[in-house]
Amino acid sequence: MKIALGCDHVSTDLKYILMDYLKEKGFECVDFGPYTSEERVNYPDYGLKVAEAVASGECDKGVLVCGTGVGISLAANKVPGIRAVVCSEPYTAKLSKEHNNTNILAMGARVIGPELAKMILDAWLEAEFEGGRHQVRVDLITAIEKKYGAK
Repeated sequence: MKIALGCDHVSTDLKYILMDYLKEKGFECVDFGPYTSEERVNYPDYGLKVAEAVASGECDKGVLVCGTGVGISLAANKVPGIRAVVCSEPYTAKLSKEHNNTNILAMGARVIGPELAKMILDAWLEAEFEGGRHQVRVDLITAIEKKYGAK
């Protein structure tokens, strides 16, 4: 499985910790930047890069990190087909995949530490979409995207 990663300048350390963790587990990682915390960047740029990679199929899933996870996930969710979720604990991550078939996980480097971030990531990656009644709801989300011009 190929996982896209992106962040902003305040969260590069956590992104690299998560990337190393994913590689240790056998995942292929694609780093969309930034690559250093020394230059201020705008998180929407990196949310977009990761979201486009996931939506196009270049990558299977995405992981985003910014100060809170909120801003970068908002940017990612503007890309049709993306269902990005911000999580600060494992239970929400698990259910977001089981019920909403989320394809991008976002976290806040100023909110959680590295060990909790790994636990959240594990819960999200190990969960499986349940389909059934949940597919109906995902389809409704897709219909909203189409209503406003998504293909």
